[in-house]
Amino acid sequence: FPGFSRGSSRLEEACECYGRAGNLFKMAKNWSQAGAAFSRAAQLQLQLQSKHDAATNFVDAGNAFKKADPQEAINCLLRAVEIYTDMGRFTIAAKHHISIAEIYESDLLDIEKAIAHYEQAADYYKGEESTSSANKCLLKVAAYAAQLEQFPRAIDIYEQV
Repeated sequence: FPGFSRGSSRLEEACECYGRAGNLFKMAKNWSQAGAAFSRAAQLQLQLQSKHDAATNFVDAGNAFKKADPQEAINCLLRAVEIYTDMGRFTIAAKHHISIAEIYESDLLDIEKAIAHYEQAADYYKGEESTSSANKCLLKVAAYAAQLEQFPRAIDIYEQV
């Protein structure tokens, strides 16, 4: 297996380089390049079977892309959510669903999609017995439902909370 370990150490080295590059791009406020570097590091981490590090890099990529390309930020955060749910880390996944919902609220102005992500976050929080966090998400859903004149839905949620 000597070739395997050498190949994997090269991938690890590449991951570190992309991570450093991402941080340097962040310092230079070059958000697109930072996001791209973190995203590439995450993809390499997946090849190394390092799911947690991959998810962390996808979150870093998403945070960088928030400032330059909201849709790409969502794509990266969704990849992280997918990894975290696969690992059973639902509280962390819920937190990132909220981040996605906030991007839809403020940058992309798609309230329906924001509602869907707040609902998903609430479901994950409920599953983890984080009732107060779930209720915060549900109150956002209710407020938007009322804004969209979906009054029965809003009333049901308010009564449930």
